[in-house]
Amino acid sequence: MAGASGLVGSHVLRLLLEDPAYARVTVLARRELPLAHKKLDQRVVGFDRLAQIADFPRVHDVFCCLGTTMKQAGSPDAFRNVDCTYVVELARVAVRHRASQFLVVTALGADPRSRIFYNRVKGDAEEALRRLQFEGIQIFRPSLLVGARAESRPAERVAGLLSPLVAWAFVGPLARYRPIKAEAVARAMARVAREAPRGTHVYESEEIRRRARG
Repeated sequence: MAGASGLVGSHVLRLLLEDPAYARVTVLARRELPLAHKKLDQRVVGFDRLAQIADFPRVHDVFCCLGTTMKQAGSPDAFRNVDCTYVVELARVAVRHRASQFLVVTALGADPRSRIFYNRVKGDAEEALRRLQFEGIQIFRPSLLVGARAESRPAERVAGLLSPLVAWAFVGPLARYRPIKAEAVARAMARVAREAPRGTHVYESEEIRRRARG
């Protein structure tokens, strides 16, 4: 998996390490995580050189939770690198090494034709992934994520504080915009991975919540 240090990725990693269905969990990251587990294999890599990794792990499922913000990235090009280029390159390398399933977190509103740059980048990534020959591609499009991050994201903090107070307003067509817990996204990803539906599937927040509840 990639993005294991992030909000969703950290929950995914914990679930995979606890899941007896997985004999080994390989994490690709820019720096080693402060974590040890008998099933965990950590690889420190440069995401701009993924194709050059000689011993890329042979795996069945690939979980991609890579993502940043414009502020963290510093520029639109740097943001696109993380949220699109690295995601797609990881998938391409995984296909070449015969991975069966690719599970990725994008965002609600992802659309390559969107006028919003963030949504357009996410949509470009999805469009490129759809062209790859996995047995299954699982695309998770959560609304605003809430949970404890290592770094502060004020909009998400406000959403987390307000969501219990205004949840009643997100009904009917607006339900898809209700903030969602990162842990719920992770649980949905882990459960869908075990089901391994063939083809390309998209899960938005309400479906993610349903899957997370099992």
